[in-house]
Amino acid sequence: MPRNKRCRFIQAYPDYWSFHAEEGEKEVIFLTLEEYEVIRLLDYQGLTQAECAEHMGVARTTVTGMYETARKKLAQMLVEGKALRISGGDYIIQNKNICLNKKGEEQMRIAVTYENGQIFQHFGHTAQFKVYDVENGAVTASQVLDTNGSGHGALAGFLKNAEVDTLICGGIGGGAQMALAEAGIKLYGGVTGPADLAVEALLKDRLAYNPNVKCDHHDHNHEEGHSCGDHGCGSHSCGH
Repeated sequence: MPRNKRCRFIQAYPDYWSFHAEEGEKEVIFLTLEEYEVIRLLDYQGLTQAECAEHMGVARTTVTGMYETARKKLAQMLVEGKALRISGGDYIIQNKNICLNKKGEEQMRIAVTYENGQIFQHFGHTAQFKVYDVENGAVTASQVLDTNGSGHGALAGFLKNAEVDTLICGGIGGGAQMALAEAGIKLYGGVTGPADLAVEALLKDRLAYNPNVKCDHHDHNHEEGHSCGDHGCGSHSCGH
């Protein structure tokens, strides 16, 4: 029997998810999250293949194979003017030592961008999340967590590791929305006011939010319409 495919560890979701030539509709090339991570570690951070393999929890030969595939895709994008989109794969976001109890099967976990009791209005710069555990329609526990991260992708990975199902926030850019979709986290953006009252309103199905919210000071991503759910560990072939 063939051996099960090992999931690969990645540090965070990307901040930028799609790239395209200036003119015309082009064929889209898909770069998986683990292929992106190999490029980031080897070409951007300058690690050796052995160091990259250790970071990702795979064999060096696996890194070599992913690197060759990823470089071929990047070459096609540059030479042939094809669009490139990062999506999917077989990966696990590395644990950042989040101090939370494991979520029960019947529980819902809501996170809110948080500052001094209010909903913080810039997702990509939030220093804290307030996390609420919900069971049978009522909050059973809450805790404020320091993010200890930077960038939209790192924050989305932080929420994924915290087993968050739902995020309430203020402004949020397109790249962050893609990262949350990849993590399988439902988004309620454009919300203001006290965090506790927002969660209470959500549980009563009365939360006022903006489904088309955009970050009001910048948006790093220019690609709309991406919709990918949770990709297992991230994917469909290996679970947590």
